Amino acid sequence: MNTDMPPADATSLWGLLTLRAAATGDAVAVIDESDWRLTFAELVSAAERVAAGLLARGVEPGATVSWQLPTRIDTIVLSLALSRLGAVQNPIIPLYRAREVGAMIEQCGSRWLIMLPEFRGFDHGAMADELRGASDGRLELLILGDELPEADPTALPAAPLGNDEVRWIYTTSGTTSAPKGVCHTDSTLIAGGVALADAIGARPDDVGTILFPYAHIGGPDLLITSLTSGMSLLLMEVYEPVAAVELMRRNAVTITGGSTPHYALLLDEQRKTPGTPVVPTLRMLTGGGAPMPEKLFRDVLDEVGVPVLHAYGMTESPMIASARMSDTVEQLATTTGRPVLGCEVQIRSEDDDVLAPGAEGRVWLRGPMLFKHYITDGGIARPFDADGWMFTGDTGRLEPSGHLVLVGREKDLIIRKGESISPVEIEEVLASHPQVAEVAVVGLPDDRAGERICAVLVLRDGTPGIGVGEIRDHCRDAGLSPVKFPEDVVIVPEIPKTPTLKIRKQSLRQSVIEQRAASATA
Repeated sequence: MNTDMPPADATSLWGLLTLRAAATGDAVAVIDESDWRLTFAELVSAAERVAAGLLARGVEPGATVSWQLPTRIDTIVLSLALSRLGAVQNPIIPLYRAREVGAMIEQCGSRWLIMLPEFRGFDHGAMADELRGASDGRLELLILGDELPEADPTALPAAPLGNDEVRWIYTTSGTTSAPKGVCHTDSTLIAGGVALADAIGARPDDVGTILFPYAHIGGPDLLITSLTSGMSLLLMEVYEPVAAVELMRRNAVTITGGSTPHYALLLDEQRKTPGTPVVPTLRMLTGGGAPMPEKLFRDVLDEVGVPVLHAYGMTESPMIASARMSDTVEQLATTTGRPVLGCEVQIRSEDDDVLAPGAEGRVWLRGPMLFKHYITDGGIARPFDADGWMFTGDTGRLEPSGHLVLVGREKDLIIRKGESISPVEIEEVLASHPQVAEVAVVGLPDDRAGERICAVLVLRDGTPGIGVGEIRDHCRDAGLSPVKFPEDVVIVPEIPKTPTLKIRKQSLRQSVIEQRAASATA
């Protein structure tokens, strides 16, 4: 990793920012679509003023603040201002609606909710008012205008030091419909971002991108990579491939990506001008969140002319393994790379025996980027063994070279465009439809999204058929986020179950895949 940052033990996000500003304060930190730029020094100054403005509005150190904002410079400034105050942040992706946002606020015990009045045609302000009413007045709202609140920063209390206190609560889908709060400290997030900077070899002259929601855990992951290495970050609040390519060309981007769909969409743009680099300054793609088909990697390498350094992480541990430029083409194409700096990975049997290289089993991890605990059902859960290891829910093997190959998943989750989605939550909504007798939601393989959401239904006797449009309308009426709407509907006479009446999800999923394959070749 190339960095000109002076040696220091930066264990808080604010401390890391001020160290970067001291080292390369005049360097550009962030750039947006309108070419608005802030240097690292300007980022410090802006965040301090906003921190003072938030304090004047009543946001106190230690308060839990949920925010639902798009990928903008103001969002990064606001998040850094909350870090300066020592608030606890609960970032929420803008696509989530009242059902999910309300559950997150309740799970986190949030005191504040910050959002825009409107974004992409949706009335977030009205939703905020609805959520405040449901909280019996406990929830305070801050609906942002054209400018962030600012005040004289001289009245700010001392900046918080890095410690073991939870400062971030991300929410993730579990095996129930209720979200789990994934609790991180500044230190755990910093460990992940430093590991990413090390794995991809980020440099001060790099220009990276955040083309996905900054509220995703990958947002601060890349921000910390920037603060560690000194590279700039280009932001785009709504990803659109043609506009993204033009923006990346204009700003001489060297590192881009996000997840498998970003790779595929960039490849589509490259194919419009074969032989001419779509973004001439690119030196790599990087990302994670969903499996990467080997063919997609090889097509990107052959046609775009740069490698994909695909990584493996999760909300609980933003970095686990990553490809590196030193890997062979075969390793880049067929593995998720080696464990990142500070992370340990074991493959264990169902009896918890550590398996030898080459053997398939359950993927366990341990490291400084691992979260502290879950908040679930009003309590705290720590899914670690006595030595601090956690089972990821995935199955895989370690090659003799140390590279990790993922082969499956034991958790009943759908991974769509890098997001973990609980089938149970969707099943609960669909079960309330008057025509549905039984429902199971499964993920089907999809080259672009990783997986697509399929609702398998048994209809009540005497009811007419039901299409995907009606199912999606029902989900919308129930307040479910559009990212969770089923994309396929399959009607079956019965859903396979175990003797204890548990749905055989894997068997059902495979049956639907085979049925679709047979129909395609008929």
